[in-house]
Amino acid sequence: MIQNFDLEQLQEKGISKEAIEQQIERFKEGFPALKVERPASLTDGIIPFSDKFIKSYKKVYHQEIDKDLQPLKFVPASGAASRMFKALYQYLENPVKISELSGGHPVKQVVTELPKFAFFGELKKFFPEHDLENQDIRVSLAPQLIGKIINEDGLNYGSLPKGLILFHKYPDAPRTSMTEHLAEAALYAKDKNGKAVIHFTVSPEHLDPFKAELEKTRASMENETETSFGVEFSFQKPHTDTIAVLPNNEPFRDENGKLFFRPGGHGSLIENLNDCEADIIFIKNIDNVVPEHKLSLITDYKQALGGLALEIRNNIFSYISRLQEKSSPELIDDVRNFLREALHTDYPKHLMDAYIDEQRAYLLQFLNRPIRVCGMVKNEGEPGGGPFWVKDKNRQDTLQIVESSQIDMDNPDQQKIFEGSTHFNPVDLVCITKDHNGNKFDLLNYIDPETGFISTKSIGGNTIKAIELPGLWNGAMANWLTIFVEVPVETFNPVKTINDLLRPAHQPA
Repeated sequence: MIQNFDLEQLQEKGISKEAIEQQIERFKEGFPALKVERPASLTDGIIPFSDKFIKSYKKVYHQEIDKDLQPLKFVPASGAASRMFKALYQYLENPVKISELSGGHPVKQVVTELPKFAFFGELKKFFPEHDLENQDIRVSLAPQLIGKIINEDGLNYGSLPKGLILFHKYPDAPRTSMTEHLAEAALYAKDKNGKAVIHFTVSPEHLDPFKAELEKTRASMENETETSFGVEFSFQKPHTDTIAVLPNNEPFRDENGKLFFRPGGHGSLIENLNDCEADIIFIKNIDNVVPEHKLSLITDYKQALGGLALEIRNNIFSYISRLQEKSSPELIDDVRNFLREALHTDYPKHLMDAYIDEQRAYLLQFLNRPIRVCGMVKNEGEPGGGPFWVKDKNRQDTLQIVESSQIDMDNPDQQKIFEGSTHFNPVDLVCITKDHNGNKFDLLNYIDPETGFISTKSIGGNTIKAIELPGLWNGAMANWLTIFVEVPVETFNPVKTINDLLRPAHQPA
């Protein structure tokens, strides 16, 4: 399987031969299905936020900022936006007259509503002799317009990452989603000195364009938001790539005979997150942004989620300090009440009659972990994982974000539980990654390695299998302390296809 001439390639990527052999064994054995106990709900694991709660937790957040809390915003932004333009690529394979397309065809919508897109002004520069404000002219030029949107001789959007695509119109100049993340960070991720730090994970080939876009907009955004921006970039680490295999589990090799590797999925970014230095970290996807006039509600909830995370952190730190000093039945009862009220759990039944010192030791271990507060949106048909109760290895109920790929959908009981979920995960997380002594947790110690999955891909006509590592907000955070909060659907505005930019949430006021 692995030959001596492969060792140099492995060394370059920082992957050991033993790690590859373990991955091949994983292909043979597969990942165990995750057994969900029940969906989390508003009466069982998800906290509803009232206006009073929002006001109270915002106050906590601002108080901590005033104490020199250092926030950071973490934005996964690697990967090209090619899937966003799938319908446009399909159209160019067999271009027809726009009149022949159905009324709701995505390409017909792009052409007829083209002036509403923030990139329309840039696109017009490729057609100086045509009045693209005229719909009839746009219809007659449909294949050329579509080509200039996605191809290299035009805007090249099919090869750019979403962070560099113009998302929103403004009176002075349109903004990319990257720039919108700066504007948003200025409203809730700024320290008391007026600095907001944003960390983007990008692909190496996109680093220079990201930096160029940043330098083009930084001065105006800093002036407009009265914020200084500290912008960091990092790459998915090569040693997190996973080997691809053929259906018979033999390593797949490229035309040069080299082992073929694929990125391990967004779960690989737990290593990038692990390198971040901050007291509180907000995580949000690159495509989930809105224009500034829509940010008020989002800002309120982000600050409230941050305040809740900090209040829970402060309580945990206090309990850890008290447990380290002494143990008593009264203190144990206090901590258990906190677990039930704040974390919606309790310790395992086998500890109920254990000695006080054994209970104390368990609670110290249980509380001394990273914390995540996750916004959850009512399920209205959007794809994505959801909040569920899962028993951990100690048979303790834990809250987890679970994807359908982790469930045995051939089991009717598990399928019924999964489909009974009332909420889904919009990737709206607030994380505490430092312990009670101010030291960073090693986040790699809190991954559940059994929560990845195997996918099937096609490469050059070959069917291959690939390993997806435990997802960043799934298995990579499985052993964190977790709190779920209901957030309004208005705070979730992803751009999965080009026409999502035509939704009211992405249009000017």
